[in-house]
Amino acid sequence: MKIDFNKNNDGLIPAIIQDAQTKTVLMLGYMNAEALEKTKATNLVTFYSRSKQRLWTKGEESGNVLNLVSIKNDCDNDTLLITVNPKGPTCHKGTDTCWAESNTEDYGFISKLENTITSRINSADAEKSYVASLFKKGINKIAQKVGEEAVEVVIEAKDNNDELFLNESADLLFHYLMLLQAKGYKLNDVVDVLKSRR
Repeated sequence: MKIDFNKNNDGLIPAIIQDAQTKTVLMLGYMNAEALEKTKATNLVTFYSRSKQRLWTKGEESGNVLNLVSIKNDCDNDTLLITVNPKGPTCHKGTDTCWAESNTEDYGFISKLENTITSRINSADAEKSYVASLFKKGINKIAQKVGEEAVEVVIEAKDNNDELFLNESADLLFHYLMLLQAKGYKLNDVVDVLKSRR
């Protein structure tokens, strides 16, 4: 790995720290060559502290260390992407990230859809919300709807109309996410079960 520590004339390069599992960016630190070597030798991420003017291993006082998974340099060889398994919160303020975000797996649009379902469940106006009205009918109706959508997916899978197949698949996924929440779960709980089977 060729790294240009002299590009900024201070011997330091930025190191972006990312959770290896969730892909959440946790923090940004700076490394010199000695910090990088210590990180590789100990498998604990070590930075060069500009304020302390010395090497600083993340978590040396708090115990919230960053266990090294991998190191990649960028196309200009002047920035590192370091993936880690964090032990505890990363930020010195006690939050998961230095941007006060929670470090959970995010499934993009699906996670947003889950949040929309949650907000609709808690909506006071059930007459205007399909989700709220279905939840009001109880878990049996939600489970029944998942069953109906599953059957429709199977029927459309046997035909040649891709548009209908994809629409029924979307309906099934939407109602399945609703059923998960009716049971007190989210998609992440199912993903955890799948991961445990590896």
